[in-house]
Amino acid sequence: MAQFSDVLLTVDYDRTLTAPDSTIPERNLKAIRYFMENGGAFTVNTGRSVPMTRAFVGKVPVNAPLLLYNGSAAYDPNTRKFLFTHEIPLNLWDTIHTCQTQFPEMTVEVQGVDAHYRFSENPAWDAFCDHNLCARGYALPGMDLGPFLKFSLYGEIREPTVAGLFDGSEEEIRRIDQVQEQLKTLFGDCCEVFRAAPRILDVHAKGVSKARSARQLQQELGRKILVCIGDAQNDLAMLQDADFAFVPGDSALADRFPNVCPCGDGAVADVIYEKIPEILKIRS
Repeated sequence: MAQFSDVLLTVDYDRTLTAPDSTIPERNLKAIRYFMENGGAFTVNTGRSVPMTRAFVGKVPVNAPLLLYNGSAAYDPNTRKFLFTHEIPLNLWDTIHTCQTQFPEMTVEVQGVDAHYRFSENPAWDAFCDHNLCARGYALPGMDLGPFLKFSLYGEIREPTVAGLFDGSEEEIRRIDQVQEQLKTLFGDCCEVFRAAPRILDVHAKGVSKARSARQLQQELGRKILVCIGDAQNDLAMLQDADFAFVPGDSALADRFPNVCPCGDGAVADVIYEKIPEILKIRS
């Protein structure tokens, strides 16, 4: 039996697998290849959509379906097919109309399978999608946008990087706090609403999480041990539910879970080279 054949390792992408500047430390890539060569099952567990995986598919080695849309889908990039999906049980167009009416200052986005869609003019959003190699489109009422897996509301987009959404003035943060609570009132019966970054709110189906999708994939693959790495609030359920959980030392959750090095220094590599061998030694 290969060294890591009992293990499924799922890791968050932004600021976990990547450094704060969105580059991927080469040390992580080398460690992932080593992990897979020795029997481990590895995948990315992210809030990103199928279109946004274009930033890393082919660059990051994986040998299990990608867990996307914060757990709303498992997607095989080789066959371009879903292993499973969990759709939002709402009418897409009624939902978008409500959001635009209630929150006119926010950019509303639906993350589709082929592209991300906006519903009003926003050159900053266009630049953000282009910078992140994400196909984008302008949707007109009634268009078929595919399965309704996730939608997002953005505060002001001031620069095209994901990292640029991780700050905000006190006034901005306070307003997005209010929007978050209003979204929970509007859609909380059938949706989860959470903060993906200080100026982004994500919404997906009730009960869906990175934790649920990781366990579902673990069952599909028949792996005995689930190890997860993440850094932010939308990783919290995944980390709490994992058999073993770790966070980069510079993450917002560094005081709640065992730490490894900062994300820019190769946090995923630390888990592969140091933590998982310790786990396997204890469990043997």
